[in-house]
Amino acid sequence: MAPISRIDSSETSAGPSSPWEPFRVAAFRALWIATLITNLGGWMQDVGASWLMTALTSSPLWIALVQSAASLPIFLLALPAGAPADILPRRRILLASNVLLLTAVSALTLCTFTGHASPTMLLAFTFVVGVGEALAGPAFQAIIGDLVPKPDLVSAVSLNSVGFNLARAVGPALGGLVLARWGAGITFLVNAFSFLAVILVLWRWQERVKRSVLPSERFIGAVRAGSRYLHYSPELQTVAIRTGAFVLSASALWALLPVVVRSANQGPTEYGVLLGALGAGALVGGVLLPLMRKHLSLNSIVVAATCAFGISTLGSAFLSTFREMVVLMLLGGVGWISMVSTMNIATRVVVPAWIQARAISVYLLVLQGGLALGSVTWGLIASRFGLRTALAGAGVGLLLTVLLAVRYPLHSGKERDLDIVAKWPEPDFFPDTQHESAPVLVTVEYVITPESLREFRLEMRQMEQLRRRNGALQWGLFADPRYPCTYLEEFLVESWLEHQRQHERVTVADALLQDRIWALHIGTDHPRVVHFFAEET
Repeated sequence: MAPISRIDSSETSAGPSSPWEPFRVAAFRALWIATLITNLGGWMQDVGASWLMTALTSSPLWIALVQSAASLPIFLLALPAGAPADILPRRRILLASNVLLLTAVSALTLCTFTGHASPTMLLAFTFVVGVGEALAGPAFQAIIGDLVPKPDLVSAVSLNSVGFNLARAVGPALGGLVLARWGAGITFLVNAFSFLAVILVLWRWQERVKRSVLPSERFIGAVRAGSRYLHYSPELQTVAIRTGAFVLSASALWALLPVVVRSANQGPTEYGVLLGALGAGALVGGVLLPLMRKHLSLNSIVVAATCAFGISTLGSAFLSTFREMVVLMLLGGVGWISMVSTMNIATRVVVPAWIQARAISVYLLVLQGGLALGSVTWGLIASRFGLRTALAGAGVGLLLTVLLAVRYPLHSGKERDLDIVAKWPEPDFFPDTQHESAPVLVTVEYVITPESLREFRLEMRQMEQLRRRNGALQWGLFADPRYPCTYLEEFLVESWLEHQRQHERVTVADALLQDRIWALHIGTDHPRVVHFFAEET
């Protein structure tokens, strides 16, 4: 077979693309189909695992812990997994994680068939599967940008959502039928075989590794860089806050739905149908999302999606007939996919390419951490105060989170051009070997008129965030009392190599900010830039 290769973005127009344009790329098309297959298997296994736990115990807490065991690894490992996805070949990461998933699910299948299933064993294997998904998540999300040209990125993300929710619509219903006839072990077996499709596609794909004149970041440094970027990026913090607030309450419906079905004296087929209805609603939402984005802001979509899922959760506490529950799940599916897909896009558009996998890992960390923590919390509430109280409280909590749209509005990404500047001026010297690993203090001297001082200070506030996001350990702005118009910007960087990385990370928006600041400087020359290297004493 001919290997799958990445399309060159120069072959594709930079103008607006069709929603189906990414399917013209062979690698994306093959991976999309393979992912659809493994997602079908994954949803079948979810049905089998959740229902198997209801057969092993009647405790709402233990049943809710299945969702926690699946989500907790992603919460614990998302940020560490995002760093390798930015600095190592993503194909290797995905191959290794899918082999781990295949091994774990095969072991779970064997234990189930041999009669060794227990609540503890089921949670343990669910946790290991979550570890595999945590390692794969940031790399898979970021690899989309490697497969398709930039103009097709939003369409590719939407198509991934459509594929995921097509599997969500069909997988649970199919899993319920298989579960009712052959038992949970067969659903695990089908999922084990489904990983072979993704492994085959990844084995054939020839990844184009990004080249840099600088050595790759080290793991610890890359994790620190991701954490630092989050700390100094209000836009990324907004995505994290809005996602966390939503998912803490939204987790109740996912965690307690098996209990709802059991309490209504219904079986695995009905449980699969309700999950399928959630998936069908999500599929409808995924198809409608491109149209909504044309007419609504990200903020408006998220508010509407939160209300939809809140109504679905609240209604589940009071409606009892199966037909009414199906309608509620359809509405909840539309709300869920509209929320998570929009937050996925909101994460991507506020960060540059060099930090994208780590930014996505922050989003996944908050999403899955919220699911894990929320599932335990609502499981405890249901055990103590009853199922109806837990679902009603979660529904009200969701409706209250829409108030965050006023304090934390989402950014569309159009405010700043985050493309990396093609060539940024390098310092006109290179340090000797003795100083290459020493901390570097960079100073920039400005002369600013009193009339421009207010504007200068406002722009330098943004410059501080920029310097710290891109690697500065310390930053300060100082005035000289002897010369009132003279100001000195100072920032400390870990090493000369890290300072060179700062140059590689400059975006168009960053360059424009510097241009505005330098335009305020008076004099015939540019502001004076000096580099100092730490000396051993």
